[in-house]
Amino acid sequence: MAQHVALFNAAMSSFDPNNPSDSDDDDVGGVAWNEFDWEHYLREQDDTIHRYIGFYELLLRDENRLEKAAAHMGWRLSSNEADDDDDDDEDDDQGPYTVHKNYIYVALRAIHLKLTREWERIAMNPASVPQPLAVAFSGALHRGESHAVLAVHALDFGDFAMAVSLFKRMFGEINRAIAILDEKAARHSTVLAKYRTEALCMLFDLREISLRMMEDCRGAIELPAEDDFD
Repeated sequence: MAQHVALFNAAMSSFDPNNPSDSDDDDVGGVAWNEFDWEHYLREQDDTIHRYIGFYELLLRDENRLEKAAAHMGWRLSSNEADDDDDDDEDDDQGPYTVHKNYIYVALRAIHLKLTREWERIAMNPASVPQPLAVAFSGALHRGESHAVLAVHALDFGDFAMAVSLFKRMFGEINRAIAILDEKAARHSTVLAKYRTEALCMLFDLREISLRMMEDCRGAIELPAEDDFD
């Protein structure tokens, strides 16, 4: 599974612990954006998440789906592998940097969104999903996603110790969701059993990403700051 998240591992290694949000696009050229500008920007970032979902869905049966979805998104493993003609990279360079452009954020949000969207579709029908199970599973997904978003914010602020703690909390909620959606629960209906089959793939992907991020954050904590070399 480690190969699946090579992109995320490399993306983490590109963070500068002393200035993790360092970007030429951290501002908007001195021009203040209005509500319309930000709405347009956020819609573009929503499109990025949905584009990732599209690739991820096509690759769901592929054991290397995370890495291949990242490749389809045009995310590169390192600056040495940049393609000057890559239109996706040009799109990513437009506008200021926000957490919405973080590759890890995009992948985590996209997978959570796919899980939640399909769960909401079936969970409203008690014949398909027992209502206590529907509430419990939804709660675990929501808490896990909240921890994931906060963890990526911690990454961008360079607080890798906090990121580890938040990814651990995300990991715990994902484990809770897996336990809720066990084989016994899936016997309630064929619809639930079918959902469980695909959901487990996505839940294990989320868990794998959180594990790799914790490993990389712990590695970053052990690295000396640039000032130590002065």
